[in-house]
Amino acid sequence: MKTISLILFISLFAISSVFSQCKGFTKKECVPQIKPFTYNGQLNMAVLNPGDVAELVVTFYKGQDYRLFVCSQENLGKVEFKLLDSERNTLFYNKDHDYVNYWDFHSNATQQLIVQVRVPQVEEEVAVAASGCVSILIGFKE
Repeated sequence: MKTISLILFISLFAISSVFSQCKGFTKKECVPQIKPFTYNGQLNMAVLNPGDVAELVVTFYKGQDYRLFVCSQENLGKVEFKLLDSERNTLFYNKDHDYVNYWDFHSNATQQLIVQVRVPQVEEEVAVAASGCVSILIGFKE
């Protein structure tokens, strides 16, 4: 029983440590890059592995100009992101734009859109796939 408790404690500590590192990366490396837009103050981040896909539903308001910014650690390679409407139609796909890490747009309606990020698969066989932090930040113009 002590062994299970110790393993659980070590696992929780490791997860907490990785999450803290991701939060620090986002605040230090990503948030400053959203300028000249005003950062909305929400940290949306996750530690992802090669091949992982993550989605975030975000509400955008009518008449507002936005910057959608996807920031990732370099070891993950070219992270793809899409902006999808509620019927999953693609509004923007960064792969069609040389993997840019942001997209500026004007919202013509108040709507919930889906931000989908995909970490590329590792082509080479490696002993341990490298995970890394991916952050989705939203900025707006005042």
